[in-house]
Amino acid sequence: MLTRKQLELLLFINTRLKEEGVPPSFEEMKEALNLQSKSGVHRLIVALEERGFIRRMANRARALEIIKLPESHSPALAQKKTGFRPNVIEGNLGRAKPQASPANDGMPRGTFVPLMGRIAAGVPIAAIQDHSGNINVPPEMLGSGEHFALEVKGDSMIEAGIFDGDTVVIRKGDTAINGDIVVALVDDEEATLKRLRKKGDSIALEAANPVYETRIFGPDRVRVQGKLVGLLRKY
Repeated sequence: MLTRKQLELLLFINTRLKEEGVPPSFEEMKEALNLQSKSGVHRLIVALEERGFIRRMANRARALEIIKLPESHSPALAQKKTGFRPNVIEGNLGRAKPQASPANDGMPRGTFVPLMGRIAAGVPIAAIQDHSGNINVPPEMLGSGEHFALEVKGDSMIEAGIFDGDTVVIRKGDTAINGDIVVALVDDEEATLKRLRKKGDSIALEAANPVYETRIFGPDRVRVQGKLVGLLRKY
């Protein structure tokens, strides 16, 4: 799955290759996608390459090759999809009418997950708050293990399809691999939602918005609280 920005860039590169036979420059990509810096373009290029949509050709400037396009790649459709790995339930738990279970008298099926306050997708805020209520989550979004939900505050993960006001569903755990979006507790004081990168003894918490810098910490300063598995959005 691709984020909206990743899809926009892929289609832009594909169009330029068809029209002119050469890919656009980073500056042209930055302007076309209305990004604030070329570093944002670079992150999108790396993401597309990692997902197998493009290939960068070594030792050649501006050499990009389109490997494949998504089956559904119209810009209109791309606006409706968040394009990141977890399941996303939009609107009132999706546009389709939820199936009812005979055992619950016509109510939509779901599993109640504790809502634990807010999580920063921007400048980190105080550590995760206490249990503030419950939220009904479709059972297909959940796997094994314990889960909790957090309301997103900030815009640092917008290119991963996570927006201010969304509710993220987290599978509780203290381990993660490179590229996972996690709830990270920094210095036991501040909690943030970021993509995890590990290199040697360092841990990087990477935003999905070029406005925000990647923060790098020693291994003893960051504790993973859980991994992102789903998202709920209200309109």
